[in-house]
Amino acid sequence: MKTSTSRVLLWTPRVLALLFAAFISIFALDVFDEHHGFWPTAFALAMHLIPTAILLVLVALAWRWPWIGAVAFPALGAFYIASFWGRFPWPTYLIIAGPLFLLGALFLLSWIRRADLRPAA
Repeated sequence: MKTSTSRVLLWTPRVLALLFAAFISIFALDVFDEHHGFWPTAFALAMHLIPTAILLVLVALAWRWPWIGAVAFPALGAFYIASFWGRFPWPTYLIIAGPLFLLGALFLLSWIRRADLRPAA
């Protein structure tokens, strides 16, 4: 595989996973509309950032072992759909679960082509 294609295949899932974690963390900002005191707001913010923390842990693991990302991200997408089915219109599932399935496919491709991605010694 060409070097530039290898680099894109190596970095695309990792960068997109970090961007998706940033996107998910935006939803935590709704706690500031509740107008509570400092500690209740801080606690609510921490609770709302738990999904982001889970995603960041998965990104850290998948960074080293892409097969973890190939398994975990689609599993999270399926878990989201199964847990919240019927609560939202279908574009919501597409916006949240769709990128998780895409990330799983990209990490799978990165794992399959890992021999091409390793630097020559």
